[in-house]
Amino acid sequence: MTKNQKIAAGCGAVGCLGLIVLIVAGCVVYFSYYRSRPSSANYNYNYNSNSNSNSNRNQNSGSSNSSAPPSTSSSSSMSNDDRHKLFQAAGITKDSELIQKVLKKIGLMNASGVPTDEYGPFVKDHISWAVNNMSFINSVNTPESGRAYVDAHLKD
Repeated sequence: MTKNQKIAAGCGAVGCLGLIVLIVAGCVVYFSYYRSRPSSANYNYNYNSNSNSNSNRNQNSGSSNSSAPPSTSSSSSMSNDDRHKLFQAAGITKDSELIQKVLKKIGLMNASGVPTDEYGPFVKDHISWAVNNMSFINSVNTPESGRAYVDAHLKD
């Protein structure tokens, strides 16, 4: 090996060692600075919520053709909390037939299987409800326990 080849090999080794040192230093900085901060500091949460509701019930006493939607007496007799519990328990079962039955019962789906106007706002409210009711969610965290809750609370 000539003198020039030894110099080239030495420079190559030093250059490679320098890159390894930079990578290690970069990892140390990343894990000590970025990973030590709370995870919520890494994200910018911005929640905006708009909810518009318009109800127009036209009931003509002299006409047999009424444009008013049918009343859902079963959903109005349930508390909002009970509706959320039933919705949560049915969802955990992953049984589409049971979920549709519950959605119809709580007034979020009409008889033909189309979601009502109340469905979207209800689902938005369900997120905040779920945050405040983790103990209930943990009590129905399997399909079997969800089905048992629905069977016990769904009255036809």
